[in-house]
Amino acid sequence: MDSLPAEDLCQMVEIALSALVNVMNQETTLLRAGHMRKAGVLTPEKTRLAQDYVGFARSVQRQSARLAVEAPDAVARLRQGHERLATQMAENLRVLATARMVTEDLLTDVAKVVGQQNRARAYGRAGTIAVDPSSSARGIAVNRAL
Repeated sequence: MDSLPAEDLCQMVEIALSALVNVMNQETTLLRAGHMRKAGVLTPEKTRLAQDYVGFARSVQRQSARLAVEAPDAVARLRQGHERLATQMAENLRVLATARMVTEDLLTDVAKVVGQQNRARAYGRAGTIAVDPSSSARGIAVNRAL
């Protein structure tokens, strides 16, 4: 990549950058709409595009002096594109954090309700219903990979 003409290298980086921003935008939109599975389908593509972009970005860093002389307008476009990526990443991370929090809250609430349904209801010595903590719900786990 380092030996490519400046304009060609910058154009390849712009294409990769645009594709990454677009897939992150799609993922963010799906997550906001509550379509977790559909958003998950985008993960391999997002990962591949991010790896491509990082490779290109390293090449641009190594060639920064040459690119600044040979293609200053393209370098300026890359900076703007990188700012768009940073903005999209921040929004994507906010939505992911919200989705994770909602999922954890939902699963915690489900576990509590299931645990309440499975409790044995018996009167204790004081004439009140005794709560057996060992009879609460078991087997519900929260996947924190989201």
